Amino acid sequence: MLIARFCLCPLPSKENIMARYGEKASEKVGKAMHELKAGKLKSGTSGKKVTSRKQAIAIGLSEARKAGGKVPKDRSKTH
Repeated sequence: MLIARFCLCPLPSKENIMARYGEKASEKVGKAMHELKAGKLKSGTSGKKVTSRKQAIAIGLSEARKAGGKVPKDRSKTH
């Protein structure tokens, strides 16, 4: 016998959900992705051309942090 359980708790509305990333982060990551697709995005210290999508996102988030945008702490540096 299978008993179905339903949660009667209300789902959070869009207004109540806190944003993890701010507008500045979105702009910086978008700019980095645009540069990646154009082949103009370069890494910081070595100056080599970036080819990875994940690397482009990381560069955009790093720039947003430096600009004071709302971005969570870097996970690789917290451990």
